[in-house]
Amino acid sequence: MKLQLKLITAAICLLATSAYADAGKAYVTSQDGGVTIIDLESMAAVGTIDVKAEGPRGLGLTDDGKFLIVATRGNGSVSVIDTATNEVVKQIPVGKNPEFVRVKGNLAFVSYEPSAKGGPPPTPGSDAAKAAEKEDADDDKEPARIGIIDLKQGKKIREIIGGPETEGIEFSRDGKQLIITNEADNTITVHNIKTGKLIKKIKTHDYGDRPRGIKVSPDGKTYVVTLEYGNKFMVLDKSFKVLRTVDTGATPYGIAYDRSGKHIFVASNKDKLLQVFDAKTYEKVKDIPTGNRCWHFSFTPDDKQIMMACGKSDAIIVIDAETLAPTKQVEIKQLPWGLVTYPKSMGSLDTKLK
Repeated sequence: MKLQLKLITAAICLLATSAYADAGKAYVTSQDGGVTIIDLESMAAVGTIDVKAEGPRGLGLTDDGKFLIVATRGNGSVSVIDTATNEVVKQIPVGKNPEFVRVKGNLAFVSYEPSAKGGPPPTPGSDAAKAAEKEDADDDKEPARIGIIDLKQGKKIREIIGGPETEGIEFSRDGKQLIITNEADNTITVHNIKTGKLIKKIKTHDYGDRPRGIKVSPDGKTYVVTLEYGNKFMVLDKSFKVLRTVDTGATPYGIAYDRSGKHIFVASNKDKLLQVFDAKTYEKVKDIPTGNRCWHFSFTPDDKQIMMACGKSDAIIVIDAETLAPTKQVEIKQLPWGLVTYPKSMGSLDTKLK
């Protein structure tokens, strides 16, 4: 009888552990801190990671979830973190002001800005913008780059040259092209992912300035790009022809499709909204109230919830993906910036199709 009770207890514990493991984790960078770990079963912060450098921003996970790659602006590197121990096992130099991270196989693609002075560009037409234009005309402004890191070798192996102040990074669905948004010269550039060769440049100024977030649709046929100073997003076909623009709230940033490809989600920063659009008609479905300076977001791996990092609210806003209503707020201090999950899911920084 005692043996049976022990076996039953062990089975219950095993099931509980499995449920905990299956729910997964979220990793959140705070630009004035480190990385916070959120348990997705309880939706509570359960730990922090010291990234051993200042200014963590973009982050990405290897496909097996064993390593978390975090861009750290303070030392121009990425921190490679063992997720089993939550310790930094290596810091790999990239270049000045690393920001966005995308991981593909054994490679990490990291944007960095050799000539960036820090901070957002001024509003177009303002006195500050005119002064900046004059200064840039006098300077030989160095373009941003995508540093490509071989995670097995533990070093940067090559670079792809983008435009001034590269923002978003996306892969074509066939994995042959790298598409990046360049906010300072209002362009989207398409590159051969193996050679780095520039294939195409799309100018956004006629539609809106400061392209930022970019995502490809689940079927690979459409790209969407937020235009922060245009208050809209662009829609491009797979050959990068501009099909249309869609009006959004003020200063849109992060953008993502849901896994089905039926809806597009846009973080409208100044209006403090996560906006939902029909991906076929581009009609707005709903405005979801969020917090202050909410830039990046991710679905949970089961697609049932959306988590949004709201920097100036010092919080992660949790949204029910079916009702599209906020349900919870998780306190995360020191300006939460980026967010990814494991198992991987759909979001403004990462994309994982089943």
